[in-house]
Amino acid sequence: MTAAGAPVHLVTGDDPRLVSDAVLGLVTELVGDGDRDLLVDEWSGEEYGAGQVADSARTPPMWSDRRIVVARGLERFSAEEVQPLVDYLTDPADTTTLLLEWNGGRVPRKLTDVVKACKGNRLSTAAPSQTRARNQWLDQQLAAAGIGLTGAARAELGDRVGEDAGRLPGLLATLVGAYGHGARLDVADVEPFLGEAGGVPPWELTEPVDRGDISAALAALARMLDGGDRHPLQVMATLHGHYERILTLDGADAPNEGAAAKLLGDKSPFRSRKTLDQQRQLGHDGVVSAYRLIAAADVDMRGRSGLEARTTLEILVARLAQLSQGRKRSAPARRRA
Repeated sequence: MTAAGAPVHLVTGDDPRLVSDAVLGLVTELVGDGDRDLLVDEWSGEEYGAGQVADSARTPPMWSDRRIVVARGLERFSAEEVQPLVDYLTDPADTTTLLLEWNGGRVPRKLTDVVKACKGNRLSTAAPSQTRARNQWLDQQLAAAGIGLTGAARAELGDRVGEDAGRLPGLLATLVGAYGHGARLDVADVEPFLGEAGGVPPWELTEPVDRGDISAALAALARMLDGGDRHPLQVMATLHGHYERILTLDGADAPNEGAAAKLLGDKSPFRSRKTLDQQRQLGHDGVVSAYRLIAAADVDMRGRSGLEARTTLEILVARLAQLSQGRKRSAPARRRA
């Protein structure tokens, strides 16, 4: 569906820059060769209310055949406060296209439901969390920017940006400005523009810990603390939550990932399979040892030890990875059926 084909576009995401860029792109597409001053009515700041946006959307165009109404920063409204927009979208004007910008947080269910019901478009600017989908998203961004990268350069770019997706538009614009549209770039071409490594999602830490890769686990920890600006206690919470899932399966005797998914409340067995494999690898004694390490480190971070919180975390991550490494070596080989 083109931008002109929907009565409303709900643009969401966690990075304000990506959301704003997406809204701007939609406005540009909708205006086309028209006069932006005549077509667009934009609401922003802290003073306007949702009712004013709804009234603007209902107003017939005066000097043109259509209207584009843009409402920015809607995330400040509660579910009750967006009711005028919900009411409007039950019967939207056929001469108005409404653009709703929602930065972060949960969009009220009644708003997403009415957007779907009126055949509106919901556009998420958030980079996908799954590796394959995230790679496809990165390819789409490169194609839209009109620039090509070798496989090695693309891998370096994706790794350096990490989960800080908001850096990508500016970075791609810089590369286009430096090398021009259609350029084919290698690692040496992009390296000077990449800057510091961005953060990484939690599983980039827990996966090397689970497989006993101490070096990779410590590197991921550094990325989370430096590039991701996470507080050490946030990382501690990530580790605690990861091992809490493993503890849930300890002694439950889940026969397969489907049973594990029910115990863990997972919608998909993919994540449950990894948790189940790690629980089996660690065994009861390994799970207990991991929890003891986490509990001791938590107390140390809260003042028992004179070590810095970062140092305490580094020691914890190394010990947890070492624990997985030892259990992996000692685990009996599985027999083939």
